[in-house]
Amino acid sequence: MTILAFTLILLLGAFTAGMLGSLTGLGGGVVIIPLLTLVFHVDIRYAIGTALIASIATSSGSAAAYVKEGITNIRLGMFLEIATTTGAVIGALVAVFMPTNIVAIIFGCVLIFSAILSFKPKANTVVNNDTSELARKLHLNGSYPTPDGKVTYTVHRVAGGYFMMMFAGIMSGLLGIGSGALKVLAMDNIMRIPFKVSTTTSNFMIGVTAAASAVVYLQRGYISPGLCLPVVLGVLAGALGGSKLLVRANVTKLRIVFSVVIAFLAIQMIYNGYTGKL
Repeated sequence: MTILAFTLILLLGAFTAGMLGSLTGLGGGVVIIPLLTLVFHVDIRYAIGTALIASIATSSGSAAAYVKEGITNIRLGMFLEIATTTGAVIGALVAVFMPTNIVAIIFGCVLIFSAILSFKPKANTVVNNDTSELARKLHLNGSYPTPDGKVTYTVHRVAGGYFMMMFAGIMSGLLGIGSGALKVLAMDNIMRIPFKVSTTTSNFMIGVTAAASAVVYLQRGYISPGLCLPVVLGVLAGALGGSKLLVRANVTKLRIVFSVVIAFLAIQMIYNGYTGKL
């Protein structure tokens, strides 16, 4: 295969990954890493490094719009970034020394968990019975605009959400994915934040978390410009197309199809990791 053909196939694959990730909320990394490792037989550490760079690009592009709209809770995001970046550095340091087949098996298990959790209904109910003294002291409670005016909300169980975010950061640094499923557990289920706020705040945080991990991979030589350039361009274009398609697409059916594909890729990753092919 020529370099041009490889680049074009990678660009098309990244475009598909970005579009599916945007439509389903699972992120493009869950497709990019299996694509590079299973199809092109790229070392999983280089695949993870490439996915991290793509995460930085997509997060930087989309987070700015949500911040401008006033939905993102910047104060909460910056507080939780302490947890995610700490975890991301730990995860990245572990990943560069951990056997690649073990990383592949963990990656497959997390993919299956993410696919299952993506089916869970996302409620946008606002819970205002303020039960967190820490949230008051840190001024983490906030509001977001709606067509009917601003809606205020309170943040609950700050400590529990913080430690879950640290674990999400470790998985992000270890596997090169956004760990959206774990962030959902932290912000939606534990901290009881409205879905719109948790989604946009998580998106705001992903780039910083990925950057912390990417530094470790860069120092170890696992960032390849030849892989990163087409992937970043493809994922950005796919995410933009997915956001426009999301308005009229049947997201439920897309989630079913995408989750089946992700489950298949996860099984392949686990099998190849178990047999030592990765």
